[in-house]
Amino acid sequence: MLGAYLVLLPHARVTGLVFGFIPWRFSAGFFLVLWFVLQLWQSNFSMTHADQGGGVAFAAHVGGFIFGFLTVKLFQVRPPLTAGGQRRLRA
Repeated sequence: MLGAYLVLLPHARVTGLVFGFIPWRFSAGFFLVLWFVLQLWQSNFSMTHADQGGGVAFAAHVGGFIFGFLTVKLFQVRPPLTAGGQRRLRA
């Protein structure tokens, strides 16, 4: 779902909490790429340190993200939506 969201609404703005209490608006694309990199790093770290476990779950997140991204790209026939639901024109 997150990979598909990145393809369909890359310029959407989302609000997150920094340090658990400071609201901050940022690009969904920024957040999703950051999330993907952290999942990738955690899966590698967990797989190389087998006694800690959890590596398979992180790898499943990475695989699901890539699958969602590629599936939507494969079937995409229109340009991505903007945050207001309008189509962005291709340059």
